[in-house]
Amino acid sequence: MSASAQLLLPAGNPLSRLLHASPVLLDTTFDQLRTLIAVYETKSALRAARVLGREQSSVQKQIDTLNRNFKQLCGEPLVVKQGRGKDVLITPTGEALVALARTTLREWLDSIHECRRKLGTTLTVGTTRFMLDSLAKAWHHVADDFRRRDVELKVVHIRTKDIWRKLASKEVDIVCGSVVTPAGRSGGFEEFDVIEWRRGGLALLTNLPEHRLGPRAATGDLPELPLVVPSDGLIAEFLRGWFGPDYRNELDIAAEIDEIQYGMSLLRSGLVEGCMIVTSGLGVVAANNELREGSGLRVVELADDREPRLERLVGVFARKEERAKFPTDHPLNLLWAAFQREVPD
Repeated sequence: MSASAQLLLPAGNPLSRLLHASPVLLDTTFDQLRTLIAVYETKSALRAARVLGREQSSVQKQIDTLNRNFKQLCGEPLVVKQGRGKDVLITPTGEALVALARTTLREWLDSIHECRRKLGTTLTVGTTRFMLDSLAKAWHHVADDFRRRDVELKVVHIRTKDIWRKLASKEVDIVCGSVVTPAGRSGGFEEFDVIEWRRGGLALLTNLPEHRLGPRAATGDLPELPLVVPSDGLIAEFLRGWFGPDYRNELDIAAEIDEIQYGMSLLRSGLVEGCMIVTSGLGVVAANNELREGSGLRVVELADDREPRLERLVGVFARKEERAKFPTDHPLNLLWAAFQREVPD
């Protein structure tokens, strides 16, 4: 654009500001910003090179270029060497530019993903570990069509506590998992489409002798039993629903765990005596000796005799307004229809 043409643009016009931006700034690449973030996180060009899968000389060259350019633009380099074997020093300007680089790259990646999602070239499904088989069955119906249309299916592991947040933030398009709901109630999910797979309750896995705990128990008995409980997730939601947000002070918690498998191994080891609350489906699997971690543990039926009555809804969830925006042949709606075909009788 000629100088005379540039003068036609208002002084506050965003294009005018970009046309006058320093070439040194405009030569900065996303790859350089990614390298800067890697050096910031690892505090070393060598360690950043390992993370990025590059030669150290390549990383150092990019950092040297950034230092030279931003010293010219801002008055100080971004990264300063501290000597052999020592972590690099990130200057105040470097700190500010790292934060900006994170935001820039994240917004670009999110925007590109959103464009691909709207066009139907990518679909992200979040699933808990125990719903992978259900996803695989639904995928069988659409796999050929997705491959022919070059639709990318991304599968991410999701935890129960994150289901609604991940859907609301559009990090995933569909979720296969379990949620806690009042027993017998079909509503409560007005913002989401729901394919109800099944409903169920809970059971106990225990190493307690039968004279301390028989073949059946009720939720009202839980305060009298030593419990192995997860720090968060589906079971924690049940406990909050029954005993309130301060349930830890209402119960005898023998151990807190992050994974069910660890809890089963802990009980099997005998280091802790108690019970672990699990889904009724997992209880059946354990009773059939199909879980190596659960071998030797007894399964105890857990009846819900406490208000509010709660149950587990296993299903598939999606944003209601989202599905309605797309035609029936959009990948989101095609996979949704595939899930509906696989609903258990």
